[in-house]
Amino acid sequence: MAKKTGFTESIKSLPQNIFSGFVVSLIALPLGLGLAIASEAPPLAGIIAAVVGGIVVSVFGGSHVTIAGPGNGLVIVLLASITTLGEGNLFEGYLFTLAAIIISGVLLFLFGVFRLGSMSEFFPATALQGMLAAIGIGILAKQFHVMLGIRSVSGGTIDLLKAIPDSILNFIAFHPFSGMLGFLSLIFLFLYSRIHNPYFHLIPAPMWVVVGSIGVSYYYNLVLNQVAPIDPGLLIKIPDQLFSNIPRPNFSKWFDINFIGVVISITLIANIESLLSIKAVDKLDPKKRRSNVNKDLRALGLASIASGFLGGLNVVTVIARSSVNVNNGGSNRSANFFHALFLILFVIFLGDQIQRIPLTVLAAILVYTGYRLASPQNLFSVYKIGPEQALIFMVTLVTTLYTSLIVGILMGILFTFIVHLVLSKSFSLFSINIFKPNVLMYLEEQSGNYYVSVKNFSSFLNFFRLKIRLDQIPESEHAIVDFSLCEFVDHTVMEGLHEYQRSFARKGGVFEIIGLDIHAAETQHPFAVRKSLPVHLLLGLNSSLTNRQKDLKAFANHLKWEYTSEIENAPEKLDTFLFFETKTINYRINHLQNTKGTFSMFDLSFSEGAFITKEDLKATFLLFNAPTKLPVFVLDKEDFKTTLYQWAGFDDINFKEYPDFSKRFHLSGNDSKAIRKLFTPDLLYFFESHPVFHIESNGKEILIKGKDRLSSIQEIKLMLTFAKDLAIHLSIAPKNSN
Repeated sequence: MAKKTGFTESIKSLPQNIFSGFVVSLIALPLGLGLAIASEAPPLAGIIAAVVGGIVVSVFGGSHVTIAGPGNGLVIVLLASITTLGEGNLFEGYLFTLAAIIISGVLLFLFGVFRLGSMSEFFPATALQGMLAAIGIGILAKQFHVMLGIRSVSGGTIDLLKAIPDSILNFIAFHPFSGMLGFLSLIFLFLYSRIHNPYFHLIPAPMWVVVGSIGVSYYYNLVLNQVAPIDPGLLIKIPDQLFSNIPRPNFSKWFDINFIGVVISITLIANIESLLSIKAVDKLDPKKRRSNVNKDLRALGLASIASGFLGGLNVVTVIARSSVNVNNGGSNRSANFFHALFLILFVIFLGDQIQRIPLTVLAAILVYTGYRLASPQNLFSVYKIGPEQALIFMVTLVTTLYTSLIVGILMGILFTFIVHLVLSKSFSLFSINIFKPNVLMYLEEQSGNYYVSVKNFSSFLNFFRLKIRLDQIPESEHAIVDFSLCEFVDHTVMEGLHEYQRSFARKGGVFEIIGLDIHAAETQHPFAVRKSLPVHLLLGLNSSLTNRQKDLKAFANHLKWEYTSEIENAPEKLDTFLFFETKTINYRINHLQNTKGTFSMFDLSFSEGAFITKEDLKATFLLFNAPTKLPVFVLDKEDFKTTLYQWAGFDDINFKEYPDFSKRFHLSGNDSKAIRKLFTPDLLYFFESHPVFHIESNGKEILIKGKDRLSSIQEIKLMLTFAKDLAIHLSIAPKNSN
């Protein structure tokens, strides 16, 4: 029945997906041509990659609304491959590069087979942004000259950047018309978003400049009866026989070190770009579906292999075209297929029009794309997260520009690790714990919540362990992630957790992060690095409130209670309870109290054991004044721990008439007669019908302890409701005669 319903929905959504595929093809056409030309490959190589990617990934892929085709991130790698492997012969370099693309496709397929889709988590988020910015600068540096009609400028990225002023001054002397056409196209691309006509935006900006340039060509031909003043060398050329001269990949450099380096670079960048795009597009999916990234990697690998044998570029998941697909109503993989179908129709039936497109216009599209990747705003956004993140960004960016993509990202990883060492001031924290399992997850019986505890540190080095656990939790459920035992949480993890919060919220679930209340951050940005500090440094620290603390403050305001996030290292009234006789109280934080001072709730850090057996623990407690004089007692869940109480001389007070209560609870105290008098049938039934807490009476106050961790907001509300009901039952219980 479910399959039939899904098929029916697919049929109903077919017109919308056809339309979306058509709109996407309007972007894919100029970008495919431009990316191929920017890589020094034949123009149709980019179209072939888009067509093969659209067909293969729509059939075998694991995502729903993504679009596959040639990617921006690989332009620099492919350009370097074609120009260097061919040793001056671009066509030979292109054939060698096709072989590298095919082998890269095989590796990408194997990544999917062996479920290595999570490997992108090993790359620090900021270092990846720095690498993408370097790619953007590389694209911009190369294509800026082409945009002005100058194709003779060569060299590395830095040399190309230095030559930009000369090209601006000299393009009038070489190709004034073509250069001005390219420059005006760039201006239009920057102004496109400021045009607020919805009908105008039905056609994407790249297609507008392409159609405009074709229109200029026809204006000269039909109106002025002359050829447009564009150099033939600056126009696209499509072979007359599209399928008769398919290039054959050259595998003769199979063991050449440069060839192997190209394969590794293509595979690395294709993997990163695809996984990041899939992750980003999943957030846009109106049906809130999660992609099968390993299945997608297998499909992308197959598509790259097929594309390479047909003379096309490698195939990746592309975020810009995928976003357009979602925005135009694409709801399943058929939109990816139809975008490929329309591209085939364009090439077959609009070949003459495509050959009228100036390279300067396509270069303008790529310059704009490069600028978006390397926009200064990206650096400012990173700096807001933390100054150290801006430093990581710049180190990765500069290293990539002066060396290569692989060296750049490796330097970004290494430098990020060094920054983490400096921030945490503890090499042993990482060296000792890096290979240790640090994530514990279980389903709590009473609440049905998923509880995940993270210990030691959580960074890009071990985030995959946390993700494996979180991915097992249905997004419609309630998950609690506790960092109270974690000393360091990096930016990559904080950003990843934010995405989980969003995905859980979309599915109606709850994703709570607790335990960061005593962690300091360099900035107030929610993605900033978090590190735990010693108590003496936290005292008086004016740090920003965590999300949990903000929720606690809002809860206190709702109750008209007082709330303080300050740390108290000597809280009163607690040493009179048996629970703390063998424990050391470190500090109290997040204190909520009613105006009369009769009820209070707080988080507590305490230690048990000593020296090498010492263990620091955290939990949430509730304390309220007893409505009447009570006997001293301890009520806890019957388990192995309470058996130890009996060995220590704390007898279990049982009620023969209520065997269920006696089996479930351990009740002890120094005056069993008074305790039996207090625990009336109504009170026994009250405890049986509520969640089990650790409850103590010192005669004057009642102490209630939550779970052996910090409680979530929902659990705090439950604890307070329980305490208020308990206070009512105690107020009507028989008075203690002693």
